[in-house]
Amino acid sequence: MDSKKIETSVIIIGAGPAGAGTSMYLTKAGIPHVIIEKELFPRDKVCGDACSGKTALVLRRANPDWLQELFKEENMFTPSHGIIFVAPNGKPLNIPFNPNRQPGEQAPGFTTPRMVFDNFLFEKLPSPYTTIYQEATLQSITREDGKVTVNFVQHGQDYTVTAPLIVGADGDKSAIRKQFLGQHTTEKTSAVGLRAYYEGVTGMNEDNFIELHFLPEVLPGYFWVFPLPNGMANVGVGILSERIREKKINLREKMLDAIKNNPNIAPRFKDAKLHGKILGWGLPMGTEQLPVSGDNFILTGDAASLVDPFSGEGIGNALYSGMLAAAAIENCIKDNRYDAAFLKEAYDDVLYKRIGDELRISTTLQKLCRFPWLFNFVVNKAHKSKALSNTISCMFTDMDLRDQLRKPSFYFKILFNR
Repeated sequence: MDSKKIETSVIIIGAGPAGAGTSMYLTKAGIPHVIIEKELFPRDKVCGDACSGKTALVLRRANPDWLQELFKEENMFTPSHGIIFVAPNGKPLNIPFNPNRQPGEQAPGFTTPRMVFDNFLFEKLPSPYTTIYQEATLQSITREDGKVTVNFVQHGQDYTVTAPLIVGADGDKSAIRKQFLGQHTTEKTSAVGLRAYYEGVTGMNEDNFIELHFLPEVLPGYFWVFPLPNGMANVGVGILSERIREKKINLREKMLDAIKNNPNIAPRFKDAKLHGKILGWGLPMGTEQLPVSGDNFILTGDAASLVDPFSGEGIGNALYSGMLAAAAIENCIKDNRYDAAFLKEAYDDVLYKRIGDELRISTTLQKLCRFPWLFNFVVNKAHKSKALSNTISCMFTDMDLRDQLRKPSFYFKILFNR
């Protein structure tokens, strides 16, 4: 069978949050593009299922009605107003995202199964500018004479798509990154996470705070409990890959042991039921600023290693990078430039200017978590000081304040109550 040939402005590999974010904003700009997706939506994606305020920001900018639609679906989306850090000594520290929240004010973040959220995004993509191929298997990716050509098969039909630019939104095992930035790939992802769905976990915060339990046995990782709709919870554990190798940790055993024996966690799972299997996935952390573009290509989301090193959240950065990628593509088309130097200025530099400090701070916080005594010290002080507790709360919305967590002077002031 002859290959069907397609010419377009942009090729996007992957229709998850990174690819969807890119597509949404290309559509707003009226730029034709082809999306090639290996799965059939709706499909599951192993994840913590927590969406930050950055996720809400990207959706609001794309279409304010979408965010309102999302929050109306209470059986699919759970608004979250804060986070609970549980120190290694078992003491919790409640951090509201907005300490001055007024009654009825919309939550800055939410939780939802990726099966639901990714499909929500996917259903927003069809447009006169968007051509989508699901259940598509990549055969080859080549670059020649300033164009990228992708060969793929869908339902027995061969296709050949050509464009001056390709967007890698295909996750931590990105074919685009491997093809064009092979020297920057690593054999193993920076961290590993396990996820399970439980029904009937008790003791949830009334404002649906997400929970991070920094258990000594998994530092600098953590055990999490995220409330979901319909009495469900996303429960999991994440830890650095190097830590697993060094300590020969069986992550599944650590997770189940916490559920069964940890004095703060086990009672809440007394009557809880596991739904489905415990599944794992890789977390490509944004611990260093790697190249995320080059001649005729851009990387977004997990393909660009943009998972937050401290929180492990990747959905917001995936959507955000897609939004910035679309803006860079507009500039490429306007100037008819698709070379590495132009893309670095239009995309890499802009991306790291927007989220680089955040990733650096999170990397430092991740390293600080190696010292349980320091974590315990800060939480103990915050329990005694309302001012300190409020300061820490503000740090999660103010990057300048959060940067103080990296400095020894911050802990010196706590020590001497200054």
